[in-house]
Amino acid sequence: MRGRLWRAVNPGLTREERQHLIDRLMDARRAVAAARRSGEAAALRQARDPANAAKLALGERGPVWWTDGAPDLNRRLVCNTPYAKASTELPVQPARMSHPVDRLMPTHRNQFDVGTRRAS
Repeated sequence: MRGRLWRAVNPGLTREERQHLIDRLMDARRAVAAARRSGEAAALRQARDPANAAKLALGERGPVWWTDGAPDLNRRLVCNTPYAKASTELPVQPARMSHPVDRLMPTHRNQFDVGTRRAS
C-alpha cells in the first residue's frame, strides 16, 4: 500500500479464529470512527485500544509470528528493502479506480469538452 510493506495476518490462525479477530477489528474501527466524529479525545484514545489488541492478536503488529529468522520489514518502503528489485518487476496496479468517464474512448470524451465539439 503506497509503496510500503505491511505484515500479513498470521497464517497459523484457524479460519474461525481469524474471522473472530477480524470481526473484532471491524467493530473497533467503527468505534474509532464514531469517537473521531464525536471530537472527544478521551473517547478516541479508548476506542483505539481494542483495534490495537485485535491487530496484535491477528499478528499484524507485535512480535513476529514467523520462525525463519527473516526481519520484520513492516511499514518500510519497498525500495528500502531486499524486495526492491522484485517489486520493480511486478505489473503496475492502478492506485484507485478510474472515473467512469475515463473509461470512454477519447473521441467520445472529447465531444463533452467545452470548445471541442466535432462537426456531425
